[in-house]
Amino acid sequence: MPKLKTNSGTKKRFTLTGSGKVKRKHAYKSHILTKKTKKQKRNLTHVAIVTKADEKRVKALLVK
Repeated sequence: MPKLKTNSGTKKRFTLTGSGKVKRKHAYKSHILTKKTKKQKRNLTHVAIVTKADEKRVKALLVK
């Protein structure tokens, strides 16, 4: 059986924590930032954890 490849897009967007959770960045922080408030932009800067519902799907794409 051939080696399983990691999905390149997933590799760039997600990282695994030490406890096995999946970290992600918030969307809507790349352009059209002038109409967003400082508070909104600041809160989008923080990292988030992927929900349990999506975690299994993301981890399957992160196979090494």
